[in-house]
Amino acid sequence: MTNSHADLLPALEDLARRAGAAIMDIYAEDFAVRHKADSSPVTEADLRAEAIILPGLAALTPDFVIVAEEQVAAGRVPVLNDRPFWLVDPLDGTKEFVRRNGEFTVNIGLIDNGVPVAGVVLAPALGVLWSGAAGHAFRVEADGHRHQIACRPRPARGARIVTSRSHNQPEMLTRWMAPFEDAVLDFAGSSLKLCRVAEGSADLYPRFGPTCEWDIAAAHAVLRAAGGVIETFDGVPLAYAKLGFLNPDFVARGSEPIPHRV
Repeated sequence: MTNSHADLLPALEDLARRAGAAIMDIYAEDFAVRHKADSSPVTEADLRAEAIILPGLAALTPDFVIVAEEQVAAGRVPVLNDRPFWLVDPLDGTKEFVRRNGEFTVNIGLIDNGVPVAGVVLAPALGVLWSGAAGHAFRVEADGHRHQIACRPRPARGARIVTSRSHNQPEMLTRWMAPFEDAVLDFAGSSLKLCRVAEGSADLYPRFGPTCEWDIAAAHAVLRAAGGVIETFDGVPLAYAKLGFLNPDFVARGSEPIPHRV
């Protein structure tokens, strides 16, 4: 990891905020929802945000490949090379956007040698941004106040576990949680779950079910900069540039290993 990754963050934050403003313009109106081939929803907000982010990244790093959710959904899948590459989800949590609960995010992450090295996550409806690179992670409040964040030590009792609001598998989750004494279960949408682990307001995020690399890359970079880890349930660190950009089931945590496996 190099300081040059951290140097990218101001530009990434600006891009995310511009995309977020476009999303909120649509959020304030009536909008149509259509469904992609995988049955996931997409709106004009997804497309408009991506149309802002992609040219901005191309101007910022002309030699880096950009892998973006809606581009891939349209069949435009770039070929990766040995250079770093971007993973972009312009609107993670489209279901949350449609439900108007505010728990959706703009996500821009940089991958280098299979590792997320810089990332920005913006929750435009909440006015909060998370940013991380080079071992430093930050939360930026709606009023502009920026403070450094880090994963907290996991308590022996009462660990706070956050899981998906829209993709919850209760039987698997209950079995996995059993060894954690007096665990508290919370719910959140989109990549906010990873950001909560990064900022220390949650301890663990287990994910049972499909995700794509662009869903988590930006928040994974923030989590990593905050001292956290994403690994499979077998304890293998999550890598990027996988076939089809598909993730296995995983768990996000702070620096402390998990003493049991599903």
